[in-house]
Amino acid sequence: MELLIELLQDAFFAAIAAIGFAAISRPPRQAYLWCALIAATGHSFRFLLMKGAAFHVHIVIATTLASFLIGVMAVLLSPKTKVPAETYLFPSLLPMIPGIYAYKFFVGLVMVSYHSAESSFDKYFQLMASNGLTCFFILLGMAIGATIPIFLLKRIAFQATRHKIRF
Repeated sequence: MELLIELLQDAFFAAIAAIGFAAISRPPRQAYLWCALIAATGHSFRFLLMKGAAFHVHIVIATTLASFLIGVMAVLLSPKTKVPAETYLFPSLLPMIPGIYAYKFFVGLVMVSYHSAESSFDKYFQLMASNGLTCFFILLGMAIGATIPIFLLKRIAFQATRHKIRF
């Protein structure tokens, strides 16, 4: 029961964040709801992969798979709504950006520059490197996972805003 409540909270906050990020690019009104649903689904999927009783997948792999799911949903929805897949894709991905890892990376970077003693330097360098690499690979996984569906479903992805010409 506790996992279900956490999952619903995760989905809700991802949906709110996606609506906020979508508002920046001013998509059509119908796109807000779809961005929220896609973000909630993708973020919840990542949450289940990482925290679910059967899985416990690392955050990089879970983010890559969730990004792939978000990409597939965006590509399949785009021709039906006549809106480019990127309109749904980017705002739905943004709630998964690893802000805490980037923050800890920069904190480690500052601490490395302040400490010259070998033991404390090694400690903070390890912290910086670990968080920096995790952040980098999460972002890489997001980019790869989100673009693969665009290439796999090329015919669907690029027909969203094209009108069929009949002769």
